[in-house]
Amino acid sequence: MKVAIIHDWLTTWAGAEKALAELLNCFPQAEIFTTVNFLEKSAISALQGRVIHTSFIQRMPLARRRYRHYLPLMPLAIEQFDLKGFDLILSSSHAVAKGVISDPNAVHICYCYSPMRYAWDMQHQYLRQSGKEKGLMSWVMRWQLHRLRQWDYLSAQRVDHFVAISSYIQRRIQACYRRKSDVVFPPVEVEKFRYDQPRENFYLTASRMVPYKRIDLVIEAFNKMPDKQLVVIGDGPDYAKLAALAGPNVTMLGYQSDKVLTDHLERTKAFIFMAEEDFGILPVEAQAAGAPVIGYGVGGLAETTLNNVTALWAEEQTSHALAQRVQEFEERKQHDADAFAPMVCRQSAERFATANFTRAIQSLVAKHMPKA
Repeated sequence: MKVAIIHDWLTTWAGAEKALAELLNCFPQAEIFTTVNFLEKSAISALQGRVIHTSFIQRMPLARRRYRHYLPLMPLAIEQFDLKGFDLILSSSHAVAKGVISDPNAVHICYCYSPMRYAWDMQHQYLRQSGKEKGLMSWVMRWQLHRLRQWDYLSAQRVDHFVAISSYIQRRIQACYRRKSDVVFPPVEVEKFRYDQPRENFYLTASRMVPYKRIDLVIEAFNKMPDKQLVVIGDGPDYAKLAALAGPNVTMLGYQSDKVLTDHLERTKAFIFMAEEDFGILPVEAQAAGAPVIGYGVGGLAETTLNNVTALWAEEQTSHALAQRVQEFEERKQHDADAFAPMVCRQSAERFATANFTRAIQSLVAKHMPKA
């Protein structure tokens, strides 16, 4: 079977790319197609020896740093790939990858991380955060997003079968594309974490420093609780602003290696997560490391954690609601040392182990491929 795996872009090795790596493990003969690739194959074991096809955007000026500025051209770019002769098309998509034009005899399965948030329900937030709510450029961007939204819907109809990363995304696929989908949770390397390490007296949050991750709410909450220590791991466009916001009880570590992040997850008393995420791998990794999660109980977090068992959910996305849950967590631990037990957290995380992902994907492909 000849397999093509389509990925939006290869610029960082994050959650979607870890799922891509497991798709490549499922189909080691697959060729990769992507709009741009700025990852060193020698540095990423999953990419070594792979055939990787890129689009014309790879050769555009400043594409390495400004590839997102070429988003209006990406629908055109993704449609230029020649997929004639491939039996199975697997698109790994949160933007344009699902829009490839496949061989009519091929089966196209889309593993969808989300419909394009900035083109659909998060358009107004996107414009506000980019300072483009008013003026001529605002209307230019609104028109571009309108056209992108039209293409996004039409290109979704080319997909034979959708697979969502969570029930939350399943509902968004139905709302945006009017398509049904199966749910297969992304793979998490649960087994790499130790869950029985001694817990230390600090809370942890980790994320890319961008607005929707709401690290500002986390820092604001701990500024109100000066007796509690918070460690923040991650880098990004908002790092300087967030570092200026941090009080003396908040330690900003910036970007850290996976080894350092794992070490902190294994030692923290609880992981803090206030984003409204589609899935959210870090809360699962925290549970795998034996740490409960305190966070905003919507989206992926409501599916990956168990309220009052491995997590405490804040009902509102505010610093006040988070501070209340942190206080409640400490009170419950004082009265019951076995509450939010590391072993229970680990068992919760094992639902998302890599082996479960592999079995589910292979089963879906076998179900939808024509029988010989």
